Amino acid sequence: MPTPKFNVSSGIRYVILVVYLVVVVFPLLWVFYTSAKNTQEIYNQPFGLPKIITHPDAQSLATLQTNYRRAWVDNHFGMYFINSIKVVSISLGGILLLGSMAAYVLARFEFRGRNFLYYLFLSGLLIPMQLILIPLFFQYSSMSEFLTRTFAPLARSLGMGELTVSLHDSHEGLILIYIAASLPFTVFTLTAFFRTLPSEIREAAQIDGASEYRIFFSVMMSLAKPGLVTVAIFNFLGLWNEYLFGLVFLNNNALKTLPLGLASIGMQAQYKSDFGLLFAGLVIVMLPTLAVYSFLQEKLTRGITVGAIKG
Repeated sequence: MPTPKFNVSSGIRYVILVVYLVVVVFPLLWVFYTSAKNTQEIYNQPFGLPKIITHPDAQSLATLQTNYRRAWVDNHFGMYFINSIKVVSISLGGILLLGSMAAYVLARFEFRGRNFLYYLFLSGLLIPMQLILIPLFFQYSSMSEFLTRTFAPLARSLGMGELTVSLHDSHEGLILIYIAASLPFTVFTLTAFFRTLPSEIREAAQIDGASEYRIFFSVMMSLAKPGLVTVAIFNFLGLWNEYLFGLVFLNNNALKTLPLGLASIGMQAQYKSDFGLLFAGLVIVMLPTLAVYSFLQEKLTRGITVGAIKG
């Protein structure tokens, strides 16, 4: 049998891919196994394996448990985790519902002003969110005062006492910001995706007597699952790690999300040298992101490529 020839270019590509894999994966593994160390171990061997792997015993197991217990219980990461789940899940639901409805109309219906609305959504991608932070803060104050004046008399007439509406320091106000900030990207992406779907399916549903609402929710939303998963993952990554708006609009510690809790631990670690606690907090923040991406990886790849294949 003839011996296979060694392809130099293929070998170089494999070497580059392996190096890239190590560069990407090693920091993640380093964060995970460093969370099982105490501060002294991190100072002595910052990149070495923890004792729970090299010399497992009761003391090394206690170090691991202490780091995560202090992060989850003592530093309220359990509460921050629930807050993040609440804010991100409600925001994602609103983003996908409103964004998909707007994108479907812009992709499938002809009407005057359609291009203007599309480019209006598209212009939202050009505005840095940090630029609108201060105007939005004062706008929230004005809206809170207006809502209080509007609904306070009704609340008193119903015997509910004094009603004060505040969009500051509330999950509801933060959710509204997240939905508004994420709609431009969502509408832009889903509009292109809805345009790739065959119009014959919609026409067949109309012939069967289905209403536009039935066609959208029962037919088009099912066909658009790859696109919905794609925008859901990208929006989830951005919202789960969002820090700036949470820092500005949330002051009550009971309402804070995971990035704010992690930042507070990071500031404590600078003064108390408690890096085991910091890395445990990092792992808690990273795990949901890794889990969501791993679970939906195939659908994400399909959602990204389906438009290119059909186009």
